[in-house]
Amino acid sequence: MKVTFLGTGTSQGVPVIACDCDICSSTDPKDKRLRSSVLINNGETNIVIDSGPDFRQQMLRENVKTLEAILFTHEHKDHVAGLDDVRSYNYLQRKPMDIYAEKRVQEALRREFAYVFASYKYPGIPELKLHTIAPDQHLSINNISVLPIRVMHYKLPILGFKIGNFVYITDANFIEEAVIEQIKNSKVLVINALREKEHVSHYNFEGALEVIKKVQPEKAFLTHISHKFYKQVEIEKKLPPNVYVAYDGLKITI
Repeated sequence: MKVTFLGTGTSQGVPVIACDCDICSSTDPKDKRLRSSVLINNGETNIVIDSGPDFRQQMLRENVKTLEAILFTHEHKDHVAGLDDVRSYNYLQRKPMDIYAEKRVQEALRREFAYVFASYKYPGIPELKLHTIAPDQHLSINNISVLPIRVMHYKLPILGFKIGNFVYITDANFIEEAVIEQIKNSKVLVINALREKEHVSHYNFEGALEVIKKVQPEKAFLTHISHKFYKQVEIEKKLPPNVYVAYDGLKITI
């Protein structure tokens, strides 16, 4: 299975509009971060976790010719705003896009993209097929087995995903011990690490390292990184041996 980091930035991306801080001014390509998302490919099937505002740009950059499904962690704009651009796949694949989300997230999609679900369908709008998912209920997308897991984004319950030995968690700041046990000893854990200073709804650097220590994966990657952290090369100097900073376009094989 191959995982491609489509984006590794926070809700505003990096650089942030009109910001001239040291990170936003960096010339290192690894410090340019689109909104967080990953592409999963097992050789036959492509699925994406979250379609944020940069979805179109990410699909073009990675030359993704087919897409079977999109999984949603939650309904915040930086995770759903690019959904309209599945229209190209609708046309090429001649079928609706399979969307996997919790009921609450589906309701948000119906509000955000009301024209998609209207009784009168304007020609050329996206075609979506909604599938309801829930924590601890396995689902299968073609030949990819997925286990949604419950994590907390401050007071908002959202989903992480365990796909084989790969675990993807973003926007979290609390994970119950029972869930830690579910994902313990995974080959790869991806976890959000917004910045060094504590944050109300995201793990900071220290919090992410604490989760990694509990889960004990073979490798861990930090994502959802803001311009209030450090440059890529500076973060790397602070990491334990099995922990890495993800960057846009990074590909790993599991």
